[in-house]
Amino acid sequence: MTDLSLSDQTIAGKAAPPSEARALRLPTQWLGVAPFFIFAIMFLILPTLYLMLGAFQNEAGEFTLENIAALSEANIVAAYWISIKVSLASALIGAFAGLAIAIAIVRGGLPDWIRSATLTFSGVASNFAGVPLAFAFLATLGRLGLATVILNTLFGFNIYAHGFNILSFWGLTLTYVYFQIPLMVVIIVPAIDGLKKEWGEAAATLGATTVQYWRMVVIPVIWPSFLGTVILLFANAFGAIATAYALTGSSLNIVPILLYAQIRGDVLHNAHLGYAIAFGMIVITGLANVFYIWFRARSERWLK
Repeated sequence: MTDLSLSDQTIAGKAAPPSEARALRLPTQWLGVAPFFIFAIMFLILPTLYLMLGAFQNEAGEFTLENIAALSEANIVAAYWISIKVSLASALIGAFAGLAIAIAIVRGGLPDWIRSATLTFSGVASNFAGVPLAFAFLATLGRLGLATVILNTLFGFNIYAHGFNILSFWGLTLTYVYFQIPLMVVIIVPAIDGLKKEWGEAAATLGATTVQYWRMVVIPVIWPSFLGTVILLFANAFGAIATAYALTGSSLNIVPILLYAQIRGDVLHNAHLGYAIAFGMIVITGLANVFYIWFRARSERWLK
């Protein structure tokens, strides 16, 4: 018995690694995500902190609340309101249209190649923005755009004579919808895929109609994902500037264009007021992302 105990202790002692070896071990498991953290710190966290700090400073670097108080000026409030309306309108239109497309390609009984083609196009179109998108809409729906000329020539319908203007609220909203719909499709398809066939079979066994199944099972399950995606689409449109600036210039007073004018403009140049405007945008988009994460967490409970 004594020999066995000594032998076990010897084996245990040899198996235990020395504390020095543990101390010298490099955290190699973090090397894979290191580029992500470096990128996030350099291009997201530090610039955000710089903007937030600048919003509470004057030209001399002294603490002040004047910049925050200036956000209540009529033109700035109007810019925020227009941006909120454009973002909300494009988000709702894109969400409902994208949801219909996603349901059709996932549960509509369409051929598999249509789903693959739609998802591939959606992945590309959701990132198509800026100057190319603005030029595409001007070439299509401008006063001499292709669609405008065809409607006027073949059907005698002049959309500009009936109040449409590509440089207006609805013109910018329609342009934003182009990348909002594909983004909705890409995000909501996994949620629709998560609907289990057993739920439909169980509902049919219990005598539920198709309408009852969708109203009592499907809609409550995908509702958190839908709301979360609407909020994400809102934040996506609220911070967009390249498309709006290339399309409308300064004719439509939205927050990103006003911010650009305050930081880079020659007439309205006031960098610290621009920082305060950016701080307001950060607060709005930050709240939107918090609600998106919350709704996403709720939806994942059902889809696991």
